[in-house]
Amino acid sequence: MRIPILKMYDLLLVSIQVELDDISALELQEDLLNKIHETTAKGVVLELTSMEIIDSYIARILGEIVSMAELMGTKVVLTGIQPAVAITLIELGIHLKSANTALDLEKGIEILNDIY
Repeated sequence: MRIPILKMYDLLLVSIQVELDDISALELQEDLLNKIHETTAKGVVLELTSMEIIDSYIARILGEIVSMAELMGTKVVLTGIQPAVAITLIELGIHLKSANTALDLEKGIEILNDIY
């Protein structure tokens, strides 16, 4: 199942509402990078509230999405990270230092608007 990517002005909003498997994570990565290229979006909000657990492969893909988007000149904000997901990311050594974080979608959009 493809994850919808919504465009709002010069931002892209991605709300992950399902547990990602390996294939859907790769599809999200490809779809998001293509959408960034098509729209020249300045920012992306990845809304992760519904993700209660994460495995090492999905964690790595999220890290790659952040890095690749930034290589394309697009800032990424991760919102709604659950405690178990945060713990897993740190335990796996995926720190996402270049990504901003926020507790909710509204704060994530505010962060990107403040940057630009």
